[in-house]
Amino acid sequence: MTRPDTAQTSAAIAARRRASEDMVERVRTALASMRRDRTPLTVAALARTAKVSRTFLYQNQQAKALIEQAAAAAACGQQRTRSSTTSDATQGAWKERALNAEDGLTAAQAEIRIQRTRIAELMGKIRDLEHDLPEGSLQRLVAENSSLKLQVRQLVQDQQRAHERLASARESNRFLDRRVADLEAQLAPYLIDQHRPTL
Repeated sequence: MTRPDTAQTSAAIAARRRASEDMVERVRTALASMRRDRTPLTVAALARTAKVSRTFLYQNQQAKALIEQAAAAAACGQQRTRSSTTSDATQGAWKERALNAEDGLTAAQAEIRIQRTRIAELMGKIRDLEHDLPEGSLQRLVAENSSLKLQVRQLVQDQQRAHERLASARESNRFLDRRVADLEAQLAPYLIDQHRPTL
C-alpha cells in the first residue's frame, strides 16, 4: 500500500524538478536575449520574457544566481562604457581647450604687437609735443590734468550716488505699487456693492 504512494510522490517530485529546470532554462534564455537586445534588467521584464512568475524568480536559488550574475555583468558593462565615454569626452575637451589656447595666444601676440607699435607712435608724439611747448606750460598741463582727474572722480562719485538714489526710489515705487494693489483688492468688494442696483 505504501509502495504506490511512494511511487506517486517520487513521480510528482521528479515532475516538479523537471518543470523547475525548464523554468530555469527559460530564465537563462531570457537573460541572454535581454543582454543581446540591451533591455534593462528588471524582475518584471524577466518574468514576462521567461514566462515565469516573479515568486519563482525570488524563491528559486538557481534563478536568483543567474539574475545576480546578469546584473553584475550589466553593471560592469555600463561602467566600462561610461569610463570609455568619459575618457573620450575628456580627451576631446582637452584637445579643444589646447586648440582654443593656441588660437588665443596667437591673437594675444598679434594684439600685443599692435599695441606696442601704437605706444611707440604715441611716445614719439609726446616727445615732439614736449619739444614744441614753451617753458612752464608742462607744469600747467600737469596741474590741469590733476584738476581734470579730480573732477572725473567727483563725477563718478556723483553718478554712484545718483544710481543709489534711483535704485532706492524704484524700490519705494515697487513697494507703493504693491500697497496700492492691496488696498484696491480690499476696497473691491465695497465698490461692487455700491454699484449693485438695489431692489
